[in-house]
Amino acid sequence: MLTDYHVHLRPDEPGTTAERYFTPANAERYREAAAERGIAELGVSEHIYRFTQALEVWQHPFWQGQAREDIDAYCQYVREQTDLKLGIEADYVPGREDRMGNLLEAREWDYVVGSVHFVRDTAVDMAGDWDVWTTSFESPDKVWRRYFETLGECARSGLYDILAHPDLVKVWGRERPKPDGDLRRYYELAIEGIAESGIAVEVSTAGLRKPVGELYPAVSFLQLCIEAGCPVALSSDAHLPEHIGWQYESTIEWLAEQGVTELAVFERRQRRLEPIGPS
Repeated sequence: MLTDYHVHLRPDEPGTTAERYFTPANAERYREAAAERGIAELGVSEHIYRFTQALEVWQHPFWQGQAREDIDAYCQYVREQTDLKLGIEADYVPGREDRMGNLLEAREWDYVVGSVHFVRDTAVDMAGDWDVWTTSFESPDKVWRRYFETLGECARSGLYDILAHPDLVKVWGRERPKPDGDLRRYYELAIEGIAESGIAVEVSTAGLRKPVGELYPAVSFLQLCIEAGCPVALSSDAHLPEHIGWQYESTIEWLAEQGVTELAVFERRQRRLEPIGPS
Protein backbone atom coordinates (compact mmCIF):
# COMPACT_ATOMS: atom_id res chain seq x y z
CA MET A 1 0.00 0.00 0.00
CA LEU A 2 1.05 3.60 -0.65
CA THR A 3 -0.18 6.58 1.34
CA ASP A 4 -0.30 10.33 0.95
CA TYR A 5 -1.74 11.84 4.12
CA HIS A 6 -0.04 15.22 4.32
CA VAL A 7 -2.04 16.88 1.57
CA HIS A 8 -3.53 20.36 1.21
CA LEU A 9 -6.38 20.98 -1.21
CA ARG A 10 -5.18 24.50 -1.93
CA PRO A 11 -1.98 26.50 -2.22
CA ASP A 12 -0.87 28.72 0.66
CA GLU A 13 -1.12 31.95 -1.31
CA PRO A 14 -3.75 34.61 -0.40
CA GLY A 15 -7.16 34.17 -1.97
CA THR A 16 -7.19 30.37 -1.79
CA THR A 17 -10.49 30.24 0.05
CA ALA A 18 -12.58 27.31 1.18
CA GLU A 19 -15.35 28.32 -1.21
CA ARG A 20 -12.99 27.98 -4.14
CA TYR A 21 -11.11 24.82 -3.17
CA PHE A 22 -13.27 22.79 -0.80
CA THR A 23 -15.41 21.31 -3.54
CA PRO A 24 -16.08 17.73 -4.65
CA ALA A 25 -14.55 18.52 -8.05
CA ASN A 26 -11.27 19.73 -6.56
CA ALA A 27 -11.01 16.70 -4.27
CA GLU A 28 -11.56 14.48 -7.30
CA ARG A 29 -8.56 16.09 -9.04
CA TYR A 30 -6.38 14.92 -6.16
CA ARG A 31 -8.01 11.49 -6.11
CA GLU A 32 -7.35 11.04 -9.84
CA ALA A 33 -3.69 12.03 -9.40
CA ALA A 34 -3.36 9.53 -6.55
CA ALA A 35 -4.91 6.74 -8.61
CA GLU A 36 -2.45 7.40 -11.44
CA ARG A 37 0.42 6.92 -8.98
CA GLY A 38 -0.95 3.80 -7.28
CA ILE A 39 -1.77 5.58 -4.01
CA ALA A 40 -4.69 3.95 -2.22
CA GLU A 41 -4.70 5.87 1.06
CA LEU A 42 -5.25 9.56 0.37
CA GLY A 43 -6.07 12.07 3.06
CA VAL A 44 -6.30 15.81 3.50
CA SER A 45 -4.66 17.73 6.35
CA GLU A 46 -5.28 21.45 6.09
CA HIS A 47 -3.28 23.89 8.22
CA ILE A 48 -5.02 24.43 11.53
CA TYR A 49 -4.09 28.11 11.57
CA ARG A 50 -6.46 28.77 8.67
CA PHE A 51 -9.43 28.17 10.97
CA THR A 52 -10.83 30.69 13.45
CA GLN A 53 -10.89 28.12 16.24
CA ALA A 54 -7.08 28.03 16.16
CA LEU A 55 -7.03 31.48 17.75
CA GLU A 56 -8.28 29.82 20.93
CA VAL A 57 -4.85 28.16 21.01
CA TRP A 58 -2.44 30.90 19.90
CA GLN A 59 -2.78 34.57 19.01
CA HIS A 60 0.37 34.85 16.92
CA PRO A 61 -0.03 37.68 14.37
CA PHE A 62 0.54 35.26 11.49
CA TRP A 63 -2.29 33.06 12.74
CA GLN A 64 -4.50 36.11 13.23
CA GLY A 65 -3.96 37.03 9.60
CA GLN A 66 -4.72 33.51 8.36
CA ALA A 67 -7.67 32.35 10.51
CA ARG A 68 -10.72 32.98 8.33
CA GLU A 69 -12.68 29.72 8.13
CA ASP A 70 -14.65 27.27 10.27
CA ILE A 71 -12.98 24.00 11.18
CA ASP A 72 -16.26 22.13 11.56
CA ALA A 73 -17.37 23.13 8.07
CA TYR A 74 -14.05 21.71 6.82
CA CYS A 75 -14.66 18.43 8.64
CA GLN A 76 -18.19 18.21 7.27
CA TYR A 77 -16.97 18.87 3.73
CA VAL A 78 -14.35 16.11 3.85
CA ARG A 79 -16.67 13.57 5.46
CA GLU A 80 -19.76 14.27 3.36
CA GLN A 81 -18.45 15.43 -0.02
CA THR A 82 -15.23 13.43 -0.50
CA ASP A 83 -13.86 9.93 0.09
CA LEU A 84 -10.61 11.29 1.55
CA LYS A 85 -9.31 10.50 5.01
CA LEU A 86 -9.87 13.42 7.38
CA GLY A 87 -6.74 14.89 8.90
CA ILE A 88 -5.40 18.19 10.13
CA GLU A 89 -1.89 19.65 10.26
CA ALA A 90 -1.63 21.18 13.71
CA ASP A 91 1.39 23.17 14.83
CA TYR A 92 2.90 22.38 18.18
CA VAL A 93 2.79 25.47 20.40
CA PRO A 94 4.74 25.01 23.65
CA GLY A 95 2.67 25.85 26.69
CA ARG A 96 -0.62 25.55 24.78
CA GLU A 97 -0.91 21.75 24.82
CA ASP A 98 -4.20 21.72 26.75
CA ARG A 99 -5.82 24.23 24.41
CA MET A 100 -4.65 22.36 21.32
CA GLY A 101 -5.75 19.08 22.85
CA ASN A 102 -9.24 20.42 23.47
CA LEU A 103 -9.54 21.65 19.89
CA LEU A 104 -8.37 18.35 18.43
CA GLU A 105 -10.31 16.04 20.73
CA ALA A 106 -13.59 17.73 19.83
CA ARG A 107 -13.41 16.37 16.25
CA GLU A 108 -13.24 12.84 14.84
CA TRP A 109 -10.05 12.84 12.78
CA ASP A 110 -8.55 9.88 11.01
CA TYR A 111 -5.13 11.25 11.94
CA VAL A 112 -3.46 14.41 13.22
CA VAL A 113 -0.20 15.62 11.71
CA GLY A 114 2.03 17.48 14.16
CA SER A 115 4.43 20.06 12.83
CA VAL A 116 6.99 22.53 14.13
CA HIS A 117 7.21 25.65 11.98
CA PHE A 118 7.97 28.15 14.73
CA VAL A 119 10.71 28.40 17.31
CA ARG A 120 9.24 30.78 19.83
CA ASP A 121 7.64 33.51 17.69
CA THR A 122 9.76 33.15 14.55
CA ALA A 123 9.41 30.67 11.69
CA VAL A 124 12.09 28.39 10.30
CA ASP A 125 10.49 28.01 6.85
CA MET A 126 8.80 31.33 6.18
CA ALA A 127 10.39 34.25 4.37
CA GLY A 128 9.28 37.72 5.39
CA ASP A 129 8.20 39.21 8.70
CA TRP A 130 8.60 36.05 10.77
CA ASP A 131 11.75 34.56 9.24
CA VAL A 132 14.00 33.47 12.11
CA TRP A 133 17.06 33.88 9.90
CA THR A 134 16.42 37.56 9.08
CA THR A 135 14.46 38.88 12.08
CA SER A 136 16.74 37.67 14.86
CA PHE A 137 20.45 37.44 15.45
CA GLU A 138 20.52 33.90 16.75
CA SER A 139 23.33 31.61 15.67
CA PRO A 140 22.56 28.57 13.49
CA ASP A 141 23.42 26.42 16.50
CA LYS A 142 20.76 28.07 18.67
CA VAL A 143 18.08 27.89 15.96
CA TRP A 144 18.73 24.23 15.21
CA ARG A 145 18.97 23.37 18.91
CA ARG A 146 15.66 25.05 19.72
CA TYR A 147 13.99 23.52 16.69
CA PHE A 148 14.92 19.93 17.58
CA GLU A 149 14.20 20.44 21.28
CA THR A 150 10.73 21.65 20.29
CA LEU A 151 10.32 18.72 17.89
CA GLY A 152 10.97 16.30 20.73
CA GLU A 153 8.39 18.13 22.88
CA CYS A 154 5.93 17.94 19.99
CA ALA A 155 6.27 14.17 19.82
CA ARG A 156 6.20 13.72 23.59
CA SER A 157 2.99 15.77 23.92
CA GLY A 158 0.91 12.83 22.68
CA LEU A 159 -1.29 15.18 20.64
CA TYR A 160 -0.25 13.85 17.25
CA ASP A 161 -0.24 10.67 15.18
CA ILE A 162 2.35 11.70 12.58
CA LEU A 163 5.43 13.89 13.02
CA ALA A 164 5.63 16.06 9.91
CA HIS A 165 8.78 16.88 7.90
CA PRO A 166 10.97 16.19 10.93
CA ASP A 167 14.00 18.26 9.95
CA LEU A 168 12.14 21.17 8.33
CA VAL A 169 14.73 23.59 9.72
CA LYS A 170 16.99 22.65 6.78
CA VAL A 171 14.39 23.74 4.18
CA TRP A 172 16.38 26.69 2.81
CA GLY A 173 19.52 24.70 2.05
CA ARG A 174 22.41 27.01 1.20
CA GLU A 175 20.12 30.05 1.26
CA ARG A 176 20.26 30.17 5.08
CA PRO A 177 22.95 29.44 7.68
CA LYS A 178 23.56 25.88 8.81
CA PRO A 179 25.63 24.53 11.71
CA ASP A 180 28.94 22.89 10.96
CA GLY A 181 29.81 19.30 11.70
CA ASP A 182 27.79 16.18 12.42
CA LEU A 183 24.11 17.16 12.62
CA ARG A 184 23.22 14.11 14.68
CA ARG A 185 23.95 16.15 17.79
CA TYR A 186 20.74 18.05 17.02
CA TYR A 187 18.69 15.03 16.03
CA GLU A 188 19.54 13.44 19.36
CA LEU A 189 17.81 16.34 21.14
CA ALA A 190 14.50 15.16 19.66
CA ILE A 191 14.92 11.41 19.56
CA GLU A 192 14.08 10.67 23.21
CA GLY A 193 10.67 12.32 22.88
CA ILE A 194 10.09 10.60 19.55
CA ALA A 195 11.05 7.22 21.00
CA GLU A 196 8.88 7.65 24.10
CA SER A 197 5.81 8.57 22.06
CA GLY A 198 6.14 5.92 19.35
CA ILE A 199 4.78 8.50 16.92
CA ALA A 200 4.87 7.72 13.21
CA VAL A 201 7.67 9.68 11.57
CA GLU A 202 6.86 11.24 8.24
CA VAL A 203 9.12 10.69 5.27
CA SER A 204 8.17 13.66 3.14
CA THR A 205 9.11 14.17 -0.48
CA ALA A 206 8.30 17.89 -0.19
CA GLY A 207 11.95 18.65 0.50
CA LEU A 208 12.74 17.57 -3.06
CA ARG A 209 10.68 20.57 -4.25
CA LYS A 210 12.34 23.00 -1.83
CA PRO A 211 15.72 24.79 -1.94
CA VAL A 212 17.29 22.04 0.20
CA GLY A 213 16.55 19.52 -2.57
CA GLU A 214 16.38 16.42 -0.37
CA LEU A 215 13.92 14.29 1.55
CA TYR A 216 12.77 15.01 5.06
CA PRO A 217 14.27 13.59 7.22
CA ALA A 218 17.96 13.17 6.51
CA VAL A 219 19.02 9.54 6.38
CA SER A 220 20.94 9.68 9.67
CA PHE A 221 17.88 11.13 11.43
CA LEU A 222 15.60 8.49 9.92
CA GLN A 223 17.98 5.77 11.05
CA LEU A 224 17.76 7.04 14.64
CA CYS A 225 13.95 6.99 14.42
CA ILE A 226 13.96 3.44 13.04
CA GLU A 227 16.31 2.31 15.79
CA ALA A 228 13.84 3.84 18.27
CA GLY A 229 11.10 1.61 16.84
CA CYS A 230 9.03 4.33 15.19
CA PRO A 231 6.94 3.48 12.11
CA VAL A 232 7.12 5.53 8.93
CA ALA A 233 4.35 7.52 7.27
CA LEU A 234 4.89 8.49 3.63
CA SER A 235 3.57 11.80 2.27
CA SER A 236 4.24 14.51 -0.29
CA ASP A 237 2.92 17.65 1.49
CA ALA A 238 1.08 18.36 -1.76
CA HIS A 239 -0.53 21.74 -2.33
CA LEU A 240 -1.47 20.94 -5.93
CA PRO A 241 -2.71 17.72 -7.57
CA GLU A 242 0.55 17.37 -9.49
CA HIS A 243 2.44 17.19 -6.18
CA ILE A 244 0.64 14.00 -5.11
CA GLY A 245 3.09 11.09 -4.83
CA TRP A 246 5.98 13.40 -5.73
CA GLN A 247 9.02 11.27 -6.65
CA TYR A 248 7.65 8.28 -4.74
CA GLU A 249 9.39 5.70 -6.92
CA SER A 250 12.90 6.77 -5.92
CA THR A 251 11.77 7.39 -2.33
CA ILE A 252 10.42 3.85 -1.98
CA GLU A 253 13.78 2.53 -3.16
CA TRP A 254 15.51 4.77 -0.59
CA LEU A 255 13.22 3.47 2.16
CA ALA A 256 14.01 -0.11 1.18
CA GLU A 257 17.71 0.68 1.52
CA GLN A 258 16.99 1.76 5.11
CA GLY A 259 15.11 -1.46 5.83
CA VAL A 260 11.65 0.13 5.83
CA THR A 261 9.11 -2.31 4.39
CA GLU A 262 5.86 -1.09 5.99
CA LEU A 263 3.93 2.16 6.20
CA ALA A 264 1.64 3.51 8.90
CA VAL A 265 -2.02 3.61 7.88
CA PHE A 266 -4.69 5.40 9.93
CA GLU A 267 -8.42 5.35 10.47
CA ARG A 268 -10.22 7.18 13.29
CA ARG A 269 -6.80 7.67 14.90
CA GLN A 270 -6.11 3.94 15.01
CA ARG A 271 -2.82 2.91 13.41
CA ARG A 272 -1.88 -0.25 11.59
CA LEU A 273 1.08 -1.16 9.41
CA GLU A 274 0.80 -2.25 5.78
CA PRO A 275 3.51 -3.51 3.37
CA ILE A 276 4.82 -0.84 1.03
CA GLY A 277 3.67 -1.17 -2.56
CA PRO A 278 1.36 0.38 -5.16
CA SER A 279 -2.28 -0.63 -5.06
